[in-house]
Amino acid sequence: MSGAIGIRGYDFIEFYVGSAKMTAFWFAKSLGMDFTGYAGPETGVRDRVSYYMTKHRLKFVITSPISPNCFDVSGFTQKHGDGIKRWAVEVDSVEEAFKYATEHGAVMVRRPEKLENHHGYVEEAAIRLYDDTELIYVNRDNYKHIFRPDFCEPIQKIAVSCEETGLRAVDHIVGNVRENEMNLWADYFNSTMGFETFIDFGPGDIGTKYSALLSKVVRTSDSRIRNPINEPHEGIKKSQIQEFIEEYYGSGVQHVALRTNDIVQTISALRKNGIEFLTIPDTYYDALRDRKDLRIQESIDDLQKHGILCDSESNGYLLQLFTKPIGDRPTFFFEIIQRCGGAEGFGKGNFQALFESIELDQKLRGNLDPDPAELMPPC
Repeated sequence: MSGAIGIRGYDFIEFYVGSAKMTAFWFAKSLGMDFTGYAGPETGVRDRVSYYMTKHRLKFVITSPISPNCFDVSGFTQKHGDGIKRWAVEVDSVEEAFKYATEHGAVMVRRPEKLENHHGYVEEAAIRLYDDTELIYVNRDNYKHIFRPDFCEPIQKIAVSCEETGLRAVDHIVGNVRENEMNLWADYFNSTMGFETFIDFGPGDIGTKYSALLSKVVRTSDSRIRNPINEPHEGIKKSQIQEFIEEYYGSGVQHVALRTNDIVQTISALRKNGIEFLTIPDTYYDALRDRKDLRIQESIDDLQKHGILCDSESNGYLLQLFTKPIGDRPTFFFEIIQRCGGAEGFGKGNFQALFESIELDQKLRGNLDPDPAELMPPC
C-alpha cells in the first residue's frame, strides 16, 4: 500500500482512437501486446468497441465509437485525435480513495460503483485530471475473469507475428499543461492523493537555444506512481510542450514511459517491429565516451548503434529513448526506459540531446520556422 489512499500501483491506460481494431493491431505488432479481452455489441456494448491488450504488467484498453451516439469517444477524438482518455491506479479501497480525494478537492467524475456479473465484481470511481482526462480508482480483488464484466475473450483470435519486446510495466505518465497550470496540477495531486513533489525543474533547467519548459514530478512516497507535469516556458521559438497543446487542443497526456530490464534488446526488437525513434547525433556518444565518471554495464557502442540515451546518477544510471509520435498529430509518443542501480531520475543529463532531436522533427513540421529548404517537398 502507498500513501494516504492505499495505492498499489498503475493499473490500465485507456486510449480513445478513430479505429480500435487497427490501433490494437499496431499495439500487438509493434509493442508485442497480446489480445486479451474484447467489449462490443457481442458483449452488450452497443455504441463502442474496446480491445484489452496486456503483456506482463502492462494493461492497455483501445476504444473507438461505432455509433454516432457515442459522443464521449467521438467528441474526444475529433478534438484531440488519438490519445489517452483515462489512466487507472489500483487501490485497496475505491470507496476510501474516492472519499479522501474528493474531501481534499478532487473534481468528481464518477462515484464509486460495482460492475457485476457471475464472475464477481469490479469496483471503480473516477476524478478529473487535465482538461478531458480522467483518473480511475479500481479494485478487482473480487473479480475472477477478464478485466471487467462487459469484457470477454476476443471474439476473433488474431495471431500477430512480431519480435518479443521485453516491455514489463508502466514507469511514469507525463502530462503537458498550459502556462501557469503546472503548479495547479502538482498541488492537485499532492492534496487529493497524498503525493509529494519529488523534482522541480525551474527556468533554465530544461531547454535549448530555441525552446524551454518547466517541469515538476509528483509521486507516491514509495515511487510506485511517478507523474511529471510539464508546462511551456518562454523561448526564442515554440517549445515541444506548446506544440503539443496547440495540436492536441488542450492539456493532456503527452507520453507514457514503458520499463524494460534490457533496453538494448527491447529497442532492437521495437525497431524490427517498425517503430520509429528520435535520432540521436553521434556527437552525443563521443561526449559519453569522454566521461570519466560513467560506470555502466552496457557497451557505449551498443547504445550508439540503437540510439539509446544514458544518464548517470549518484546511486545508479538510467537508459532511455523516445519514439516519434505514433499518430498523425505530433502529440502522443512512448518512452522506453531502463533503471539501473536504483536510479530514480528522469534523464536530466539527456535533456539537451533529447530536445535537439525533438526540434529536428519540429522543423520538418514547420513548427520552428525552418528554412524552406529544410521542409519536405510538396506532394
